Amino acid sequence: QVQLVESGGGLVQAGGSLRLSCTASERTASVNTMGWFRQAPGEVREIVARISNSDDSTYYTDSVKGRFTISRDNAKNTLYLQMNSLKPEDTAVYYCRARTVFGKEYWGRGTQVTVSS
Repeated sequence: QVQLVESGGGLVQAGGSLRLSCTASERTASVNTMGWFRQAPGEVREIVARISNSDDSTYYTDSVKGRFTISRDNAKNTLYLQMNSLKPEDTAVYYCRARTVFGKEYWGRGTQVTVSS
């Protein structure tokens, strides 16, 4: 059972930056993608970015392209999300997800990001 723990959230002014981290309890060979999702109050959870473990290909939702960067450090079993030029609409709880080749998903408990205007 992979456990994911997010950290790095907080309160920041618009235009500021934060770096989120997601540390996995173990490295599982069956995990093929890692991703960041977010959920604002009253909204559905949406994907922010994901990265493939096989070829490092990435995907970003349109609203964060050019501002957010997803990356990972395999030696540390850690996934990152560098968030720059933050906007109030980026305010949400950010979740880390690992997905295996069998379709099983592991989720962290989330970290709050609040961007003030």
